[in-house]
Amino acid sequence: MQPSHGPDMQYLRQVLLEMLAIPCPTGFTDGIVRYVAEHLDAMGVPYELTRRGTIRATLKGRQRTPDRAIASHLDTVGAMVSEIKDNGRLKLTPIGCWSSRFAEGSRVSLFAEQGCFRGSVLPLMASGHAFNTEVDTLPVNWDTIELRLDIRTTSRAETAAEGIAIGDFVAFDPLQEFTDNGFISARHLDNKAGAAALLTAIKYIVDSGQALPLDCHPLFTITEETGSGAAGALPWDVSEFVGVDIAPVAPGQASTEHAVTLCMQDSSGPYDYHLTRHLLNLCARDEIPVQRDIFRYYHSDAESAVRAGNDTRVALIAFGTDATHGYERTHCDSLEALTRLLVAYVFSPPVFEHDDRDSAPLENFHLQTDADMPLTGETPLPPLEQIFACDKEQD
Repeated sequence: MQPSHGPDMQYLRQVLLEMLAIPCPTGFTDGIVRYVAEHLDAMGVPYELTRRGTIRATLKGRQRTPDRAIASHLDTVGAMVSEIKDNGRLKLTPIGCWSSRFAEGSRVSLFAEQGCFRGSVLPLMASGHAFNTEVDTLPVNWDTIELRLDIRTTSRAETAAEGIAIGDFVAFDPLQEFTDNGFISARHLDNKAGAAALLTAIKYIVDSGQALPLDCHPLFTITEETGSGAAGALPWDVSEFVGVDIAPVAPGQASTEHAVTLCMQDSSGPYDYHLTRHLLNLCARDEIPVQRDIFRYYHSDAESAVRAGNDTRVALIAFGTDATHGYERTHCDSLEALTRLLVAYVFSPPVFEHDDRDSAPLENFHLQTDADMPLTGETPLPPLEQIFACDKEQD
């Protein structure tokens, strides 16, 4: 039985604010990994690190195997230097899939071997007084913007002399703002808000002092934005895997900033029928506001785990966010609903008591339909004898 009090939303907001201050585009995640590991240490939660930095924690339950895992990624979109131009400015290539439209006008930090440099991302025609309306004729792509560093340079040689090189990471300022009415606006809520919710759920579980029904492994991955995510992160006999990520709030989408979203399908295909309905039933039981949605241009940690060959049920839950991969905005309502669902899930029994990797019983595979549900059309096929009789008459 769960404790009666809800998740510590003040803790979630503080953790999210601190995480937003840590630059961590994919490939440059050591700082955020250390931050999360220190929080797990403070809570007394054991974990291990993979060679590249994925965190695999363990919350002990009454059942050791098969167990469940919950994953949230720590890496964000960003950029990398692809060229030092003749004028001393820098051409960028994106890390992750996002539009240069949201890069223009940003203040950024460039991390070189010798230290950190500040700068601004600008269109090639950046002066209204010099180009007038020609500024608006530039197409939107990464070839029509450049990074102007705050250093004295007008040439490739002068920039290189500062220690700037191709392959240097560029992190975009989060521009975070938490309003009194509960809205949170920032870059990189994907997926720092999801990670903050998972840490808050872990804190709730630890503070409760109650045993979980089965082992649960919180995962914090570091390469989701570039596709690999949770691939290779599951050494256990995991029967259930829930990804935690961002839900797009946009025309044609059902997600909102005031509920948790259960993704029924994304670009990789449908998520597990039984695990998804288990989560929906928990929302109904605990009166957690929830939306069902389908994500059209989307991949996740859960998908990468399956593509890596793991035989596990997967589901995806997410916090509703406007302008995903841009200047994002969510609301505390959605983050609280997400955290409540995470807590309800880890305290719930497994979807199937006997869901072992090599011996799943046949009884598990008849529950998608009701016994009385018609499975054929109203017009039956004629008997084979009648079909063959017609063929003989035509001959």
